[in-house]
Amino acid sequence: MDFGNFGLVVAGLVVGFIVGMTGVGGGSLMTPILLWFGVNPATAVGTDLLYAAITKSSGVLVHRKNKNIDWAITGWLTLGSVPAVAMTLWFLSSLHTAPEAMNAIIKQALGFVLFATALAIFFKKRLLDFAHKRAGGNYNPSGTRLNVMTVITGLVLGTMVALTSIGAGALGTVALFILYPLLPTRRLVGTEIAHAVPLTLVAGLGHASMGNMDWHVLGFLLIGSLPGIWLGSHLTGRISDELLRPCLATMLVLIGYKLAF
Repeated sequence: MDFGNFGLVVAGLVVGFIVGMTGVGGGSLMTPILLWFGVNPATAVGTDLLYAAITKSSGVLVHRKNKNIDWAITGWLTLGSVPAVAMTLWFLSSLHTAPEAMNAIIKQALGFVLFATALAIFFKKRLLDFAHKRAGGNYNPSGTRLNVMTVITGLVLGTMVALTSIGAGALGTVALFILYPLLPTRRLVGTEIAHAVPLTLVAGLGHASMGNMDWHVLGFLLIGSLPGIWLGSHLTGRISDELLRPCLATMLVLIGYKLAF
């Protein structure tokens, strides 16, 4: 194994460990790492999407076994996200004859979504406090109104994920906490993961059909990430969230600034 391939395995191990320990979406970390390895933006996004679909599949099995998934919410999210993915991929395919323009758009979008993800991570506690306070207040949408808001959330997440591979993790979880503050945290997290798998799979296969995929890179990332996720999940809670969250948010802001500007 040469140095480059070894570096990909280590990158997969580190990202898998962080995702397993903190629950932070892997795309916000993996896609910038792939850019650092010299992978072009479109290929980095496509590769990371299938990477996310495969690594999160095991999480769905665990959450399903523990009955932590609300399939109704997953369905409403998917109703918005899958058409959004299709439209975004159609837009990107129209730029396929001009790869420089497509890569420039993806790179700019990556920067801004990383900023949004960093804010969601940094202010996660305040956002959760807001959601729980709202649950006890007068504003508590339900029925058709709540379903429509969930579909719109899926549409936004689908667009972001197809364009940047980022958003299904940190942003998706925060959005669900705000929309469904009365549901237990474990069910919201399980529901987000259940939605993320088909979302990233469809988006990843769409990118692969356009040639935005490096199977060689994907294989070495998975070699490192699968044991990394297992190890990280067993160390959850050992390192204070108050320490991890600002560090991760600061790192994402710096990466996002470099990409956007």
